[in-house]
Order: sequence, then structure tokens, then C-alpha cells
Amino acid sequence: MNFTLGEGELLLVQGGNGQGKTSLLRLLTGLARPEEGEVRWRGQPIQRQREQYHAEMVYLGHANGIKDDLNPVENLRFADGLQGRKFDADQAVATLERLGLARCLDLPCRVLSFGQRRRVALAALLLAGVTLWILDEPLTGLDVHAVALMEGLLREHLNAGGMVVATTHQALKLEGVKVQRLLVGKVAIPDASQVTGA
Repeated sequence: MNFTLGEGELLLVQGGNGQGKTSLLRLLTGLARPEEGEVRWRGQPIQRQREQYHAEMVYLGHANGIKDDLNPVENLRFADGLQGRKFDADQAVATLERLGLARCLDLPCRVLSFGQRRRVALAALLLAGVTLWILDEPLTGLDVHAVALMEGLLREHLNAGGMVVATTHQALKLEGVKVQRLLVGKVAIPDASQVTGA
């Protein structure tokens, strides 16, 4: 397996269940190491520049990675603290409001729906301000409006020169976006046009 991702590009990782999509993403994040070969960032193996690489990459997996006892703003403060970033409360609130969570700001995340908790995780993704997004099934649990919002966020990130590696079983509408497809495993994908892009 060999691929290169450039600025403004989306790599869509496709394959059936259990074929290694999530395992590939774990390799790309540095959470796992390949038995052979290497993952490179800006031409250098990520093992040699872990701190720099992790400062330019954010991963959103199946779990939302938020604490149920904290409210959305507190969760974003916690996420920034983990990454060593300065927390901007006004920006955090504005981002949560943009994602439709204005009425949930003071509620503990345990009382939010799955889709609302997913939006908190997406807010953390936006506030990270990094180049590379690695997303494992980012549309899981989102309603049709949230899917459209996610598509808009992806377009914005890519059009600004960001890069995205994502797995998804759902259709994405990303007109004007350069999309590469990577098939993992031996299971054929019935609809090869599930992502519409340029």
C-alpha cells in the first residue's frame, strides 16, 4: 500500500467491515506501528517527529472522546489543555453555537443525544486548528442536517488547504473537492461514487 496526500485533498478509505480501515487510521495517527514500511509527514517518518506531527494532526474515532460529566465548553477547555493549546472561551462558545449547540452550553454532556455529543467532538476538531484531520466514520449518529453541516466543514477545511483522511459508509457530497479512494481488504464497494467531488 502506497499513497500520498496533498493539500486540499481527501483520502477516502473504503472497505467492508473488519477489512482494516480503522487499523490503517491507527497507523496513520501513530497509535500503532506498521510491521513494514513507514508513515511519513512532510517527508520524514512520523516516529522521528512525533511532537510536530501530533501538533498538526487531529483524530476523531468512533468514540467522541468527551467527558460526560463536563458541559460542552468544559470539554473543549479540557481538549485544548490535553493538546497544550491556549483555550479561548469566546471562540469555543461561538463554535458550539455554529454547530447548533447554543441551548446545550451549560448541560453536562451525559444528557445530550449522541448526535449532540458528536457535535461537541466536531467543535474540538475545528478548534484544533490543524492541517490533517483523520476521521473514522465521522457521520455516525448524525441526522441529515448534521451530515450537511459536516460536508460543509470538510469543504471549508479542504478549500483552505487542509487535508482529510476518512472512512465512511455513507454518501458524501463534496463538489469541488479532490478525492482519492483507497480500497482496504478484498471486499468490493458496491457504490464507487458515494463521494461526489471534482
